[in-house]
Amino acid sequence: MSSEFEGLVALVTGGSSGIGKATAEALMTAGATVIVLDVNPDSAPHGSHPFHADVSDRSSVSSAIDSAMEQFGRLDVLISCAGIGAIGTVEANEDSEWARVLSINVTGIARVTAASLKWLRHSPCASIVNVCSIAALNGLPDRALYSASKGGVLSLTFAMATDHVSEGIRVNCVSPGTVATEFVDRLLRNFADPAAERAAMDARQATGRMVTPEEVATAILYLASPRSGSTTGTALDVDGGVTHLRVRPRG
Repeated sequence: MSSEFEGLVALVTGGSSGIGKATAEALMTAGATVIVLDVNPDSAPHGSHPFHADVSDRSSVSSAIDSAMEQFGRLDVLISCAGIGAIGTVEANEDSEWARVLSINVTGIARVTAASLKWLRHSPCASIVNVCSIAALNGLPDRALYSASKGGVLSLTFAMATDHVSEGIRVNCVSPGTVATEFVDRLLRNFADPAAERAAMDARQATGRMVTPEEVATAILYLASPRSGSTTGTALDVDGGVTHLRVRPRG
């Protein structure tokens, strides 16, 4: 398994932190050459190849991918992890914030994919994995904008899978529950009682704890692997059971 991605080149957006960083590290362990696109490339994991890119800017994305491809000349795996959060009901966010979140979380995936397709088409085992969320299909409180963006990621994944299956490009997504990352730490600062909100985030998973970035990375590698050649158009939940389990309270 350690050489499962040997000889393959993978690109990870948002690869300097959280799920993206865990995924980049897992891909390197599995033998891949890993390109990281991030607004903070200096924090990319050791051994990866970081490039500065802002997924909300098409020219930034195109420039970074062109530079990476000049160096490596091939692309086999694309993992879109870059994303931001938002808190509140539909009354809470201004139009500018809606535009910003959707541009990064949804259109950002489209920008990166569009710039990568000409390279992926030459791969014998091309795979795209998008990071979605349980928020796409579960009504979470005070997450209207974020949920809308992840609903867009889910629909976009299925549409892309349909469009590119005949080209030999598989497209899937993972839908994590709440993941214990710096992303969540920053989100919690917006609440009046961060400790209580963290406890609630742990409790809503049936397992009683938040998901780890490494657990999501393992699922991403399964979907991206050349061994998963018949898996496309799939959304894989990594959610501690929150989507389908209705457990009784302990005690």
